[in-house]
Amino acid sequence: MKEIKASVFKAKCLSLMDEVASSGEELVVTKNGKPISKLVPLKTRPKQLFGFHEGIWKFRESSEQEIMFGTD
Repeated sequence: MKEIKASVFKAKCLSLMDEVASSGEELVVTKNGKPISKLVPLKTRPKQLFGFHEGIWKFRESSEQEIMFGTD
């Protein structure tokens, strides 16, 4: 885990964010020699979200749905 001074982080913020994202390495920002924050890479979401809840939801028969929703 790398450490960097807050003043340097302020000057190079965007390039440091790109570096953390590409390397996956965390970056600790220090102020007066004490850690004040940590920049970490964001974990990626699953590639396919469609069908994620497949099999969890169950639908009632159509006649029950009509009664439930009050359709004529």
